[in-house]
Amino acid sequence: MASENSEAEGFRNLFGEVWLAADRRRGRPPFEWTEENSNKVSMLLAAGWSNDRIAGVIFDPRTGKSISVPTLKRHFRSELQVRDAARDRLEAERLMRVWSNAQTGNVGAERLFVQLLERNDQMESERKIAAKPKEAAAAKVGKKIVDEQKALNADDALMAELDLEAQVARRH
Repeated sequence: MASENSEAEGFRNLFGEVWLAADRRRGRPPFEWTEENSNKVSMLLAAGWSNDRIAGVIFDPRTGKSISVPTLKRHFRSELQVRDAARDRLEAERLMRVWSNAQTGNVGAERLFVQLLERNDQMESERKIAAKPKEAAAAKVGKKIVDEQKALNADDALMAELDLEAQVARRH
């Protein structure tokens, strides 16, 4: 009977040994996405963190270990796709929160809202200035070309001086 129970729990290999079926999978358990980690990734993207830094501070709740960059990319793809707009989204959320408090009559919130608007206007003007195309810089001229130009200018100046002397000599 004992051998029958052991066969029910496992199987016999080529040599007749009983192998027990594994109760669980081997290796690290797969990462589980949580809303808390998603919010953390979005906030860190808004702060300008790199993928390596973000992966180092995101912990798998089941293992307690930080995740790798490929795991970050696999499970937080939608957050990473809006990396460029993350800062703007964070600022918009902040403005909305302050605005709703200012609507209720909170004077401190009104003052903070004005400060945030001024800062936003300053950032927009900086963006416009940075977006303007820069004037094309003059092509860098080498020594030989500069010397040739000086020689031509010297010839022109000499010819002008000689012409001036000739005109003066004719008058006398």
